[in-house]
Amino acid sequence: MAHVNDPEVIRRLLATPARWAVVGLTGNPHRVAPRIARYLMDHLGMEVVPVNLEGAEVFGLKGYRTLAEVPGGIDVVDCFVNSQKVGPVVDQAIEAGAKAVWLQLGVVDEAAARRAADAGLDVVMDTCPAIEAPRLGL
Repeated sequence: MAHVNDPEVIRRLLATPARWAVVGLTGNPHRVAPRIARYLMDHLGMEVVPVNLEGAEVFGLKGYRTLAEVPGGIDVVDCFVNSQKVGPVVDQAIEAGAKAVWLQLGVVDEAAARRAADAGLDVVMDTCPAIEAPRLGL
């Protein structure tokens, strides 16, 4: 059975200030991730933690190479990686004790979504906070 996003989960994740680890966030202005991370911070009041292959700093925020390296709790893992690579990121999110995974627009992995849900995480897939927040009036 295909994953269906729960509007109440989306509302709760976007309306409650939280710590979002954004996987795939770099300083490359030609990518979507920096714009959405900035939206999360500036419009929704989220704390953003960059996670990228280099562990590079973004927006003056310390970056990490993996979710396991991020100190403290993670509320939402926002996945800006393609569908073929998102499964291991979701597994890292489960292992790191994240409360939710958000697979960005175009990122679909039904098996990974099922694993996350089975582990007790909230799951949002194939949409974007910058689409959902205005739609919900946030």
